[in-house]
Amino acid sequence: MKVLVAGANGKTGRQIVRLLAERGHEVRSMVRDEAQVPGQRDLGAEPVLADLEGEVRHTAEGCDAVIFAAGGGPGSGAAKKETVDRGGAEKLVEAAEAHGVRRYLMLSSQGVQAPEEGPEKMQPYLSAKARADERLLQSSLDYTIIRPGSLTNDPGTGHVTVNTELGERGEVSREDVALTFAVALDLPNTYHKTFELFSGETPVERALASI
Repeated sequence: MKVLVAGANGKTGRQIVRLLAERGHEVRSMVRDEAQVPGQRDLGAEPVLADLEGEVRHTAEGCDAVIFAAGGGPGSGAAKKETVDRGGAEKLVEAAEAHGVRRYLMLSSQGVQAPEEGPEKMQPYLSAKARADERLLQSSLDYTIIRPGSLTNDPGTGHVTVNTELGERGEVSREDVALTFAVALDLPNTYHKTFELFSGETPVERALASI
């Protein structure tokens, strides 16, 4: 499968790119900076230069799936949350629709179901993610929305907890998030599903098969 990964140079995005390439997918990694190109090629991807705050429609051409793993970053303000976390995700939904790409996986967040209940400093981020998720829900795409807990840099265990009843809190390693994306990509039973993801005791494949 040919997969476009937005946010490919982020901490989670790099893990996703690596795992997809290892599993034999053809990965097109979206990066903003020419200096990031060699590192993406080392991971097994073919980079494409584009900025989510600019024109991105061309990046989805010829792809079979899109994974949105981008974000404005923890140090960015509310404006960046709007242009990247919301606007960038929506642009790629439109790009997928324009180019006939059916599959779209979204890296969302715990707490998105009720942004107003989150910590005040997190509310702009949660609100932006909520609207991005809503745009995807309203699309014609075969979407999967994955809402992980607080991300850690701990080694992955390959075991997780998946909740389709939203509102829980927890942590999960970036490596296990990446594995979940790589496995869900090929699972039709994850189409049109939104779920939370935390560290747990169930192998990723079995956890996803149960939703």
